[in-house]
Amino acid sequence: MDKVVRSLKEAIELAGVQSGMTVSFHHHMRNGDYVLNMVMEELAQKGIKNLTVNASSVFDCHKPLIDHIRNGVVTKLCCNYMAAGVGRAISAGIMETPVEFRTHGGRPADIVSGKTPIDVAFIAAPTSDTMGNCTGKIGKSACGSLGYAYADAMYAKKVVVITDNLVPYPLTERSIDETYIDYVVPVEAIGDPAGIVSGTTKITRDPVGLVMAETAAKVIQASGLLKDGFSFQTGAGGATLAAAKFLKDIMLKDNIKGSFGLGGITGYMVDMLNAGCFQKLLDVQCFDLKAVESIRTNPNHAEVSAMHYASPNAKSAAVDSLDVVLLGATEVDLNFNVNVHTDSNGSIMGGSGGHSDTSAGAKLAMIIAPLSRARLPIVTDKVQCISTPGKTVDVLVTQRGVAVNPNQTELRKALEAAKLPVCDIEELKARAEAICGAPKAVRHGNKVVANVIYRDGTVIDQLYNVE
Repeated sequence: MDKVVRSLKEAIELAGVQSGMTVSFHHHMRNGDYVLNMVMEELAQKGIKNLTVNASSVFDCHKPLIDHIRNGVVTKLCCNYMAAGVGRAISAGIMETPVEFRTHGGRPADIVSGKTPIDVAFIAAPTSDTMGNCTGKIGKSACGSLGYAYADAMYAKKVVVITDNLVPYPLTERSIDETYIDYVVPVEAIGDPAGIVSGTTKITRDPVGLVMAETAAKVIQASGLLKDGFSFQTGAGGATLAAAKFLKDIMLKDNIKGSFGLGGITGYMVDMLNAGCFQKLLDVQCFDLKAVESIRTNPNHAEVSAMHYASPNAKSAAVDSLDVVLLGATEVDLNFNVNVHTDSNGSIMGGSGGHSDTSAGAKLAMIIAPLSRARLPIVTDKVQCISTPGKTVDVLVTQRGVAVNPNQTELRKALEAAKLPVCDIEELKARAEAICGAPKAVRHGNKVVANVIYRDGTVIDQLYNVE
């Protein structure tokens, strides 16, 4: 007995996909993913309509979704992140039903609770055996952790594994086990592993970025949190990765032994693990191929599910044990609210991902951003979208100063004592506008194109079409 079927078409028929259902996908192949497009094309050819697509993230490689939306194949879209390729079309108002943006923790929480039920989950698996035991750690399309696919596999009514490396039963080094899997489909390729690298996973060489990164490391040092047992997460942007490098230098110099690094793991975090800065890495998503190699070979580099990573409804989650997280921003307003969903013109080009989850959980949540981008100030009166509420953000680091949230009086005193360039956030706004001028107001239409759902399930903001 095995669960292998001859084709994706057969698996879709056996799984009983019908118009009006919800199908789901994970994004561990990132911009190299073939599976979402492969499945949606098959569904479209079968004449299936009115589908909800629940994809943990949508990348530029998923632009064929635009035609499926226009043709009525897809009428609702749920995700945690959306790249600009699809985001611009959504912002132009092509969907009647608003997109639902969740966080990396909020998505599995709503799947587990039944708030967003999944009829059929399609799991891209770099390796699977004939019964559906599967992993992302090995195979020609190895992507590392499959953390975002766990909730889909465990709670969908039917689960289809799609793999380009079918191996004999049993695959003992598995991520997701056979007890959740209904069908296995072997295909020629599930994606391009080079597409796992997002394009942002390189340390910046920009002098402005390096100034911010060095300052960020000094803020952590002055906060009092940088000591044995320290836990840490950084984003994959150039400045935040550079800050991790400066932090590594401090930790090695002062012989500080951290407990764990968390999140989407990059090669730079792997370097910190190998250098002894951390005892463990907890990995929900590999951002580059060095991280994929590490999770395959190093027992101290562990895979975690999105529930374990950040679910607010779990009995505990790793984000709740974080000391420091470094994050980016498109905009920050005077109340420290952060936008990572849209560009400065209000067009969708991102999403919270784990941004608001980690900001809520960490003892110190730090935003690293330049004072301006494309001659537009980073600090505004009011952000285009509240992705992460200001009450959970502690510090904004720019190349022209460090602003501390007024609710963190002791932290501000510590940073001032360390002679760091502390100022009020209003001063940063004024400095940026003195250079760039005050930005013009962005014009929006009256159509809601997306609801931004906070990790606790509440709608924290709405996005309108861009005129």
